[in-house]
Amino acid sequence: MTDRSQILVAIPVYNHAATLRDVVERCLQQHDQVLVVDDGSENAVASLIDDLPVAVLRHNHNCGKGAAILTAAEYAKQQGMRHLIILDADGQHFPEDLPRFFAAIEQEPLAIHVGLRDFTAADIPGSSRFGRRFSNFWLRVQTGQTLGDVQSGYRAYPLAVFDHLSFSDCHYSFEVEVLVKANWAGVPLRDVPIQVYYAPGKARVSHFNKLTDNLRLSWLNTRLCLRSIAPWPHKRLVKRQQPPFSWRRPVSSLRQLLAQNVSPARIGLAMAVGVLLGALPLIACHTVVTLFVAGFLGLNRYLAVAAGNLCMPPLVPALCIEVGFYLRHGRWLTDISLETLGAQALERVYEWFLGSLLVGPLLAVVVGGLVYVIAVGLVGDMDKTVKETCSEHGES
Repeated sequence: MTDRSQILVAIPVYNHAATLRDVVERCLQQHDQVLVVDDGSENAVASLIDDLPVAVLRHNHNCGKGAAILTAAEYAKQQGMRHLIILDADGQHFPEDLPRFFAAIEQEPLAIHVGLRDFTAADIPGSSRFGRRFSNFWLRVQTGQTLGDVQSGYRAYPLAVFDHLSFSDCHYSFEVEVLVKANWAGVPLRDVPIQVYYAPGKARVSHFNKLTDNLRLSWLNTRLCLRSIAPWPHKRLVKRQQPPFSWRRPVSSLRQLLAQNVSPARIGLAMAVGVLLGALPLIACHTVVTLFVAGFLGLNRYLAVAAGNLCMPPLVPALCIEVGFYLRHGRWLTDISLETLGAQALERVYEWFLGSLLVGPLLAVVVGGLVYVIAVGLVGDMDKTVKETCSEHGES
C-alpha cells in the first residue's frame, strides 16, 4: 500500500495570480503536502498564499514548465517523497480529482498516470482537440503505446523516473519527452479520467506560444522518431516484458513471448505484418518502415523485423518479380541475363512491386496463420505442464 504522506502535490505557476490561491486552497482540502513553484512570474505570487501551509520555491526568471516540474521533483526527493502529482495553476484542473490519482498510484505505483480530460465539457478550444490528437498519434508512432491525452498536464509521476532518465527539453515539450522516454524504459503509462474547465473566450490565459512551442514539439518529435528506430537499446527501469525473437531458437522465443502474456493472435499478427512489408520493394528501408508500422500498431517490433527477414533476396523478390512479369505480359520471365536484370532493372523493380501486392498478403496469411497455430499449440502444452505440476504438488 502506498503511503500518501510520500506523495507531493506540486503546482507550477507563471503569471496566474488570479486563480492560484483558489487552486492551492482546494488542493489543501484533498492533501496536506503541497508545493508551489513560481517559474519567474513578473509579479511574485508568494505573497498571495503566504498565509497558507504550503511550500513555495521560485525561479529567478521564467525557465519553462519542464524546469518547474524538475524543481518540484528535486524538492520532493529531498523531502523523502516517492511520487509527484502535477496540476496547473490556471484553474483548468480540478483538485477534487486528486483522490483518483491517489487510488491510481496505490493500484500501480510504478506507472505514470495521466489525466484524461473530459472534452465533452464546455468551451474546449479547437486547437486543444487537435493538439491532443496530434500528440497521441506521435506517442503511438514512437512507442506503440496508446494514451488518451498526451498533452494533459495533470499527472502523477514515480520519482524514480527523474532519478534515472535524462531530458533535453524544459518547456511544454518536456511533458511529451518524459512520457516517451519513460515508456521506452518500461514504465507503464495509464489514463485517469478527470474533469476540465476552460474559461470562455478572452478570460482564458495560456502561455503556450503557438509558434515557438509548436516548433519545439516538432523538433522533439523528429528526434524521438529517429531514436525510436535506432538499433541500440533504450535504458530500462522496468524489466523487459517482451524479449527479442530469434530464428535460431524459434520455439523457445515463442514460449518466452507467451509466458509474458503476449497472445498467439498478437504474435501471428506481428509475423504477418513483418512478412507483408518484407515482400514490398522498400529497398534499404525495410527495417525502418517495419519498426514504425509495428510500433504504431503496438506489435512486437523484434518479431515483425524477424519475420521480414524471411523475405530477404533472392527467393521472395524473385517470386514477386515473376508474378509481376506475368501480370504485365501474360507469361513467365525465363530470360535471366544482364539485359533483363541490368538494363531493364527499373522494369523488374516495378514488377517486384506488382507481384508483391499478391505474394505479400498471401505469404503474410500463411506465415502469420502458421505461427498462430504453433503458438496456440504451445499455450496448450504450457497449460498442461502447469496442471501436471500443480497435480504433483497436490494443488487444485
